[in-house]
Amino acid sequence: MEVHKHPHHITHTKKWFEYLLEFLMLFLAVYLGFVAENVREHNVEKEREKQYIESLIADLKSDQEVLVQHIVHIKFGLSMTDSLIVLLNSPLTISGNTGKLYYFARLAPRLKPLAINLRTLDQLKNSGNFRLIKNLGISNKIMTYYEKLPLIHLLESINETEFTEYKKVAAKIFNSNVFLKMEDENGDIKWLVYNPPLRNINNELLQELSAFSVYMHGTKKTFIKTDTDLETESAELINYLKKEYHLD
Repeated sequence: MEVHKHPHHITHTKKWFEYLLEFLMLFLAVYLGFVAENVREHNVEKEREKQYIESLIADLKSDQEVLVQHIVHIKFGLSMTDSLIVLLNSPLTISGNTGKLYYFARLAPRLKPLAINLRTLDQLKNSGNFRLIKNLGISNKIMTYYEKLPLIHLLESINETEFTEYKKVAAKIFNSNVFLKMEDENGDIKWLVYNPPLRNINNELLQELSAFSVYMHGTKKTFIKTDTDLETESAELINYLKKEYHLD
């Protein structure tokens, strides 16, 4: 009877440096994967940062157009206010110029709100993506520009308060039905070709209306300076951002 002998299994024992080599290779693979992911994420964030800056520049260019139009609008209001104040302080000539007085009194106090574009700024703040702008100098310059807005809102609030008081006095001087006749189908104010009567020609009331007109005149002049400064800063910020991000 033949006896089958079991073969001896030779167990290969790895040397310590082989384990070390395997560990190093595994570590290197994980590390390189980590580095590659970090590089990819960094590139994605840099691209998103650039897109935000391009969007911000577009907002600033839009602001410049709005500011130019706003300055023109305020200068027109200032001219109207000057004429109104002159008439109110010339009681002997008012009776022959009531048509002008109605026209100036209706248009001079008007002030359009300044619509600064906050689209990109709000996106950066609300999404937490302001962190993408890692250069502290750049983020500070951006915020310095937008920190001017509270002053604009304050001026608008002051003008509204002055205008409210102005209207209280104007209601005692002018006939509301004449004001209605001055409006065309589009809501624009037209100059009446005749001199409609005033409701009251009391000189004290005329002086009071003149005083509030002077107040609004001063507020509008401050507005022009603020608008002009903001327009200059927007141009400087656009050039700065283009230079820092190498944009055409």
